[in-house]
Amino acid sequence: MTCPPASTPEPTPTPAPARAPLGKDVAGLAVLFLTSGTLHLVRPQLFEPLVPGLLPRRRELVHASGVAEILCGLGLLHPRTRAAAGYAGAVLLGAVFPGNVQMSLSHGRRARRRQDTASRAVFVATLARLPLQWPLVRTALRASGRKPR
Repeated sequence: MTCPPASTPEPTPTPAPARAPLGKDVAGLAVLFLTSGTLHLVRPQLFEPLVPGLLPRRRELVHASGVAEILCGLGLLHPRTRAAAGYAGAVLLGAVFPGNVQMSLSHGRRARRRQDTASRAVFVATLARLPLQWPLVRTALRASGRKPR
């Protein structure tokens, strides 16, 4: 007498990873990336002075960062690409931070040279912007599905 073949149970499908919802903070970050990225492409001369002097081909770097920002912004808007775009956005925000510091330094020198209220106000605004980068990074990481500390 032969035994019937043992039946193997059907594998249980692995649930798809939870995707972070498109909250107002992530949507806002997407709009910020899309706006800034577009500005990088339309008015690259505004961003070229922010590229550290030791890096060659400033215009190309500004265009590349603009395209990267647009891709991150678009990626954040779609659930299937939100996680990858969140990670990429966090990395991008970290990568452009030295340019933001350079902007503050340049405006600080200008304010010291000109000694006028407008130059001082722009310098203060660029300084105030620096710590705002970290909440943006946290939002990008939240969009990736990672819980930032």
